[in-house]
Amino acid sequence: MSVIQHGERIRMMSWYRESDKRTRRVFWTCGAGWVMDAADAQVFQYLIPLLIASLGITLTEAGSIASASYFAAAIGGWLGGWLCDRFGRARILQLTILWFSVFSFASGFAETYEQLLVIRILHGLGFGAEWAVGAVLIGEMIAPQHRGKALGIIQSGAPIGSGIAALLAGPVAAAFEPDLGWRVAFWIGLLPAILIFFVRRGSDDSDVFKAARARRKLQHRGPGITAIFNSKMVRITLLASLLSLGVQGAAYSVANYLTVFMSPERGLTQSAASYCVLVNSFGGFFGCLLNAYVSDFLGRRAVFRLFGLGFVMMASVYLFGPWGGDIRFLIPVGMIYGFFQFGMYASFGPYFTELFPTEVRGSGQAFAYNSGRAGAALFIMGVPLLATLMPLSAAMATLGIVGIACALLPTLLLPETAGRALPSLDDLEEPAPSGQAAAPEPAQ
Repeated sequence: MSVIQHGERIRMMSWYRESDKRTRRVFWTCGAGWVMDAADAQVFQYLIPLLIASLGITLTEAGSIASASYFAAAIGGWLGGWLCDRFGRARILQLTILWFSVFSFASGFAETYEQLLVIRILHGLGFGAEWAVGAVLIGEMIAPQHRGKALGIIQSGAPIGSGIAALLAGPVAAAFEPDLGWRVAFWIGLLPAILIFFVRRGSDDSDVFKAARARRKLQHRGPGITAIFNSKMVRITLLASLLSLGVQGAAYSVANYLTVFMSPERGLTQSAASYCVLVNSFGGFFGCLLNAYVSDFLGRRAVFRLFGLGFVMMASVYLFGPWGGDIRFLIPVGMIYGFFQFGMYASFGPYFTELFPTEVRGSGQAFAYNSGRAGAALFIMGVPLLATLMPLSAAMATLGIVGIACALLPTLLLPETAGRALPSLDDLEEPAPSGQAAAPEPAQ
């Protein structure tokens, strides 16, 4: 390694060395939690062919379970975000991790469509809040000039989790009888519960949050659960939700049906399709890392646009390329597709942390992210319905393009926030014009 390369590597990781031990521990705990949260959410999608065969459900019913879970995640995420604004980030993070782990485990005992539907709805209540609460917790602890890096790196846990899910749904499930394999994949979902022992209630809450809570006590008031819809906040809340809807709707329209698409249209087995998805996740890991490091100087909005357009291009190539089931082409193209699909997500954490005031950051961030995820359920349900009129690949691509179009609009209307001070309700002002960056926050 040259001296220049070594120096660049040191500079890129300076934010981590500058952090104290508490921040580092919370960083790794939130990162591990997000890995397992993503694995827990994605494993259901990858198990759909096995669930159809074992439980005798239809593709539409499987899609309805996924959609119902995402709707539940919106409700649970909003409630969990409000609770973390009221009772503390660390305490609610523990609760959400334990909740989604227990109901992931319970999913392995379902015997009918109705049972699995109810369990996955309850599961969604917990996993909907985990990402937002963890992102708020670490976002408030990291210096502003490094916020994109830290939260983007945590987001890189999503493709790792997707890769774990692909392994669980592929080789792990294949090692057992068909009716048992998918159950084992769900039972392994209990493991994230271990993470609750690495979070310290109260003492792990950020100084920013503690100061805001102290102000509320002095004023004998606090924002209610609907505060994100007051006159100062409603514009930000709705536009952030639309951004979330567009990105997640596009990603789910393609990713949720990849294993199903690869079997009939590409002629791959369930195991081979799972390996291809795993490779996509590998590319996504690097997409998140690049997003993490460029969003701090290119800006949050520009990175959303860059990765959104890249997603449209590579999803089209991946779905319609004339190489059938030839993995010599599917693997490299899939890696580039995954780079953009997962990379799109990496700026959600820093952008939403900077958009919402401290007193409502949890509820605002959780609502925006999870209402987008719930709305994305319409995209999930729309793919099999649209596939009755056209090939599955065309249905996936069509709704993917619609999603990105929805995501690009808010990037023109929301303010740029890279490096800005974390606002409170007391000093909240009208957002800066869309072409003007907010004033930077001094280094912490």
